[in-house]
Amino acid sequence: MKSPEERSTAEVTAAPLGRRPGLTRAQVLTAAMAIIDEGGVEELSMRRLGKALDRNPMAIYRHAMDKDALLDGVVERVVADFVVAAQTGMDGQVDWEGALRNTAHTFRRAALTHPNVVPVLVTRSLSGPLALRPPGMLRPLEELLELFSNAGFDLHGALHAARLFTGFVYQHLLHELQEHIDNPAETDDLLRVGLHRLPISAFPRLRSLATILAAYDGAAELDEGLDIVIAGLRSQLLTPDPPALVS
Repeated sequence: MKSPEERSTAEVTAAPLGRRPGLTRAQVLTAAMAIIDEGGVEELSMRRLGKALDRNPMAIYRHAMDKDALLDGVVERVVADFVVAAQTGMDGQVDWEGALRNTAHTFRRAALTHPNVVPVLVTRSLSGPLALRPPGMLRPLEELLELFSNAGFDLHGALHAARLFTGFVYQHLLHELQEHIDNPAETDDLLRVGLHRLPISAFPRLRSLATILAAYDGAAELDEGLDIVIAGLRSQLLTPDPPALVS
């Protein structure tokens, strides 16, 4: 027969084993992202999420008050890979151009692992007043402002550059997701990308792009766009403001 001390110790030891640990925010967001990855944003609901976690949906409300809050949390997780790492060139100056290229390609690779998240990422990251967006969505903007300011842009120029760069990268991701081969088994480019369905009299130029679209390279096109964006920003940085007119 166990002594009172032995029974007390056994009860204390057994209690945690019979109690399920509480959900964490990380677990909730991981499950939400898995649902979106598999079936799209439309498949995400509190009921579906509760089933995936084997919990009462009410337990999820401790971490997200509604679906919008869940989506914000998922977007913040993906945007966490949008890291602007400052670089220094051989001359000791800030290599803002190299930093932008590395940032764009790193984020592209991370975002495209969750293609169903990208559309909502773009809309939620760029909508609503700045002060009302989750902090995780604002961090890339803060880092870009820091990068451009250190590179010599004034406050207005830094904000313009950050918005231009972010908008370009997000739009590129949306376009890249739309580029796909319609029928991989076809050897004719027009049939591979499905442009044969378009009337040649109405869309002659689109149909003429079949070979280019069939050989689409998202990373290469990102570089081509970055060349244009960076060249434009460089010209603004190197062109001094005109002198003010004296009346």
